[in-house]
Amino acid sequence: MLGRLYETQNCSAARALELVGERWSLLILRDAMFGNLTRFSQFQKSLGIATNILAKRLEGFVAAGLMEHRQPGDSGEQAEYVLTQKGLELKPVIIALTEWGDKWVRPGPVVYQNESDGRPVELQLRRVGDDTQVAIADIVARLR
Repeated sequence: MLGRLYETQNCSAARALELVGERWSLLILRDAMFGNLTRFSQFQKSLGIATNILAKRLEGFVAAGLMEHRQPGDSGEQAEYVLTQKGLELKPVIIALTEWGDKWVRPGPVVYQNESDGRPVELQLRRVGDDTQVAIADIVARLR
């Protein structure tokens, strides 16, 4: 059985999956990024996830530095889980999965847009230095 940790893998992708590769993880992050959800009850209502699983995922995100846990200011408010810069920088991962799903599984209802002008955005692979677009088939992995 595949465990939660990939200790035998010398790979940044495997280490990233240790943080966000469990069921529900990317959906929680998606809702925080694009739905502006911050409260436990909001995530639970949006996803229908079991409360014990949601609590574990949110605690893990806080421990990993993807989210910050903020205590309520007033007694009637819930604590908030707010994305850190580290968490926000997973946005391209969500966008890439959505684009892939739209193309190869089934188009969904979401289009990602630039907030200021409403124009659609897409991810592109570009060569460092001259900004030339690179075809997916032309990308290889090499050791550093």
